[in-house]
Amino acid sequence: MRKLMAAAALVLAGLATGFTAQAAATPLPVDSERLVIQTAAGPVRIAVELALTPETRARGLMNRESMAPDHGMLFKFDQTRPVMMWMKNTPLPLDMLFLDEGGTIVGIVKDTIPYSETIISSPSPVRYVLELNAGTADRRGIAPGDKAHHRVIGQ
Repeated sequence: MRKLMAAAALVLAGLATGFTAQAAATPLPVDSERLVIQTAAGPVRIAVELALTPETRARGLMNRESMAPDHGMLFKFDQTRPVMMWMKNTPLPLDMLFLDEGGTIVGIVKDTIPYSETIISSPSPVRYVLELNAGTADRRGIAPGDKAHHRVIGQ
């Protein structure tokens, strides 16, 4: 009975915050936070680690062998500018989402090639890059024009 009551409380807490019971029950990795992308089909919630400093941006997801589904890394740059990324030392294929100052997705590069040193450029000046597991953008219906919401976006 206690387990049933605890599960019901978890579901109600998730509904009150707008998260599904599954999302509310899924623990976030250490140092991660929720980011929400408003898509045509509704909100998509992603657990993100933050890359806010030159050191964390340079390290990014290098040498990561795996990343949980619906997790990613949000890079914040000090100013809006053309951004160039690469996959050196990154074994995970990724979707890279390029966001403007307000969090609007202005471009997506899907299924990047692991370990590639080819430069991946933003389609226009951006303030943020969101890296997700390859296929996440298609699977979750994320497209240019969708808007991401997170406490660091728009600061």
